[in-house]
Amino acid sequence: MNLTMLLDTAREAVLGEARAALDGARLQHYSASEPEANAERLRVLYEVLEASARGRSVLPMVKHSERVARERHDGGFDLAEVLTAFNVLEEALWRQITKLVPPREYPDAFGLVSTILGAGKQALALQYVALARQSGTPALDVDALFAGSSA
Repeated sequence: MNLTMLLDTAREAVLGEARAALDGARLQHYSASEPEANAERLRVLYEVLEASARGRSVLPMVKHSERVARERHDGGFDLAEVLTAFNVLEEALWRQITKLVPPREYPDAFGLVSTILGAGKQALALQYVALARQSGTPALDVDALFAGSSA
């Protein structure tokens, strides 16, 4: 199964699981948003992933991620919150890959998904940190990252 077919087949399952995981993460700004708005954000991210996979180019994901960084930074979101949204989508997709793809095809499927979303997360972080530096606001709440950690 090629990745674009997989993405089409797995769409509803991935988006449903990602929405539930995002809700369960109890992130300040995503919790304050309407559930429909969060679902729409995940849907758009998924569509950009599909476009990148179809074109075998990370460019659509990079451009989208830079735009998201600007929007979320301006909205007061912490970088960790936004990265979590990317991660819940990626994790849900990994689970669908293991259900729908023969194991011999895992390297290609996981590799392409991880490459596209990894490029997006990198672009997001770079843009977000640049914006934070310009505005003098913190880019990342380090204390929140380690809350509850025993190490």
